[in-house]
Parts: sequence; C-alpha cells; structure tokens
Amino acid sequence: MDFATTKKPFILKKYTTTQNVLTASNISIGYNKKSTKPLILAEGVNFTLVPGQLTAIIGPNGSGKSTLLNTLSGQLAPIDGTILIDNQPLAEVSHFIQSKYLALVLTKKEFSQHLSVFEFVRLGRIPYTNWLGSLGPDDHHAVARAIESTQLTELLNQKCGTLSDGQMQRVAIARALAQDTPIILLDEPTTHLDLVHKAQTLRLLKNMAQHHNKAIAFSTHDIELALDLADQMICVTERTITMGSPDELINNGVMDKIFQSDLVRFDRKSKRFSITD
Repeated sequence: MDFATTKKPFILKKYTTTQNVLTASNISIGYNKKSTKPLILAEGVNFTLVPGQLTAIIGPNGSGKSTLLNTLSGQLAPIDGTILIDNQPLAEVSHFIQSKYLALVLTKKEFSQHLSVFEFVRLGRIPYTNWLGSLGPDDHHAVARAIESTQLTELLNQKCGTLSDGQMQRVAIARALAQDTPIILLDEPTTHLDLVHKAQTLRLLKNMAQHHNKAIAFSTHDIELALDLADQMICVTERTITMGSPDELINNGVMDKIFQSDLVRFDRKSKRFSITD
C-alpha cells in the first residue's frame, strides 16, 4: 500500500493564528448500525479549530464527547457532513499525510513498559524518519523541544512502566508534540490525575497551543478547570453541540442547563457547580 499518495494533491502549510486548520462542516455524529437506523448523537454541527487556541470538549456522560473527538480525528466517519483539513475532506487525505497533520493522544495506556521515556517520545517522529527509524537533525530538534516543553529531562532514561499516571500523561503529550502536527486531539487527558496534576496538564496544553501555535482540543469531565483555562469550549448535550468562549457559554445559559438536573446548580459568578439543598 502506498501511504504517500492521496486522492488529491495535498501540501502541508505553515499556519498563522487566523487560519483555519480543522473544520466540522454540517456534520452528524453517532454510529451506523447494520440492522437499524444510525444512532445519531448530534446533527447539523459546524465549528472550526484554529492554531493558538485550546478547546475543551465538555458534556454529561454518554453525550458524545469521545464520539465527537473520534470523528474529528478520522477514527470514526461522520454519519453526515464532512471533516475538513484546510478545506479538503479528511477522508481524502492518506494516513501518511494525516500523521503529519494530526496527533491523537488516547486515555488508554498503549505503550511498552520497557521503553524509556526518550524512546517513547521519539516514536512521534515515525512519520518523518526512514524505515530504519534513524533520526536526522530536524528529528532530534523536535524531540528535544518536546522533552524540554514537557519538563521530562530528568526522566529520559526511566522506563515508562515505572512512571506515575501524571508523568506518563506528560510523556504521551511529549510524543504528540514531537510529532509536530498543527492539530493535537486528546481524549480525557486528566483522567486518574489529582487536582494539581490536572491543572498542570491543562496549563501545559494551553502553553503548547499558545507558544507552539497548535490547535489543541481535548475531551474532559473537569468542566470547572476547562472554564478557567480553555480559550474555546464545545458543549455536547442531547443532540446539540454548542461552541463558544467560556464566557459566551456562561452568559448564554448553556452551562446552567448542561446537566439538565435539579440536583446540580451552576453559579455564574464563581464559575462553579454545587449540589442543591
């Protein structure tokens, strides 16, 4: 199989903070079932991810956060509509080109425990190295930058199997940064972390978006932290997806209704949820 070919010519470009990187164009997300009609979680969705911004995907359990993320990454085809990379359908871009354009960090621990931190991070350069995996000057620079940005220098020779959840999350993010793609998508990057490490992880992602000009989107249950740190938020609720800044979603009443329950109340002033009496 020739991974270097695409259905249409595709040239990877340098982006400014005003240019679009990834666009959802009138998409419907959900699952196709062979014996029944498709299960649609949301439809008629339009939004754009741009460089330099950190975007949080929030919503109740089962609302479709992970489904949306998998659709944006090409792991799951939209039931309707199109995912575009620089105005070209993602489905028409080869996996080889996609790997130079989009990095995906999953919650699952898919790694060899015997790899060192350096060996794991350098895996991000696979889309650029030859078949022997030899690193050139540009590859070494990308790996070094990723390691420095995620503060992993002291852990370079440590085996991944010996790391804490928080440390391994940083290593996974470093591999994505070494891949040097305009887009980074993360599924629940703060899962299993305590409050301090959750805040550190999201702060790291925000710094990466701003200082490395990346379009970064992540799904999360940590809505209050996302309200504090995200530039944009995509709220996934029952068959509806709403995008806006944290303040816009608060002022438009989206946060008041996100859980659709009388047991939880959202305070607009403090940007916090509480249990009702």
